[in-house]
Amino acid sequence: MRLSQLDQETIQATVAELFGADAAVRVFGSRVNDSARGGDIDLLVESPKPVPDRRRKALQLVARLQMRLGDQPIDVLVLDPETERAPIHEEALRSGVRL
Repeated sequence: MRLSQLDQETIQATVAELFGADAAVRVFGSRVNDSARGGDIDLLVESPKPVPDRRRKALQLVARLQMRLGDQPIDVLVLDPETERAPIHEEALRSGVRL
């Protein structure tokens, strides 16, 4: 995975801060491929309970991570019991690496 241990810990802590300690996060996409270069950070946040205003929370996560990790492209998907699953969710669950 092309994220340092410190970056991974920062992502985990920031997700817990915004979504609660029971939320899990997976990195998927190009960042899990050690031979790839560049690319954004694709994250799937999984919550066992409904997340009110998922879009706003996802944007808050992006903003905080950009402040903490540096200004770089970050994409966030939120998956909770009320989310209608799309193919991108299935791909993130299949290929993502849980932090």
